[in-house]
Amino acid sequence: MINNINKLSEIQFIKIFANIFENSQFIAEALYKKKGDSFNDFEDLTKKMLNIFENTTKEQKLKILNAHPDLADKAKIASLTSDSKKEQNSVGLDQCTEDEFNEFKKLNDLYKKKFGFPFILAVKGKDKIEILNNFRTRVNSEPQIEFEEAVKQVKRIASLRLEELNNKGI
Repeated sequence: MINNINKLSEIQFIKIFANIFENSQFIAEALYKKKGDSFNDFEDLTKKMLNIFENTTKEQKLKILNAHPDLADKAKIASLTSDSKKEQNSVGLDQCTEDEFNEFKKLNDLYKKKFGFPFILAVKGKDKIEILNNFRTRVNSEPQIEFEEAVKQVKRIASLRLEELNNKGI
């Protein structure tokens, strides 16, 4: 499979990897340039991609954080990227009760006002209640701690998306 990835044109490569970090194509572009002749294996590709993110500036990280959608925002479900839509729907965030949607909206607004970026959580394997409880706790966090947690969650989401691509055998 890595041979197929190594043979991709730059345009094909970027198309496949552009949304590993939500709406942040520049990371896929940088990864393609880091490829050199080839990636050794999918683990090599994954390490290099995560490393690009880790070595971006705080401002670039903040831009990536802000590219993430609000969780369970009923008004914006239609505008989610296919990855985000699939991730949120897989844990039932598209089927919240009216009260749950209202609580998510309230928490989203409060969180963004306090921290300057949306609440980010790798939701795979969690349920609505676990996500809400996590949200209720983290909204009370300190800004630097929460920034670090959001960065950690973005890396987790990217890792899960890469794992899914690897499992599909692109």
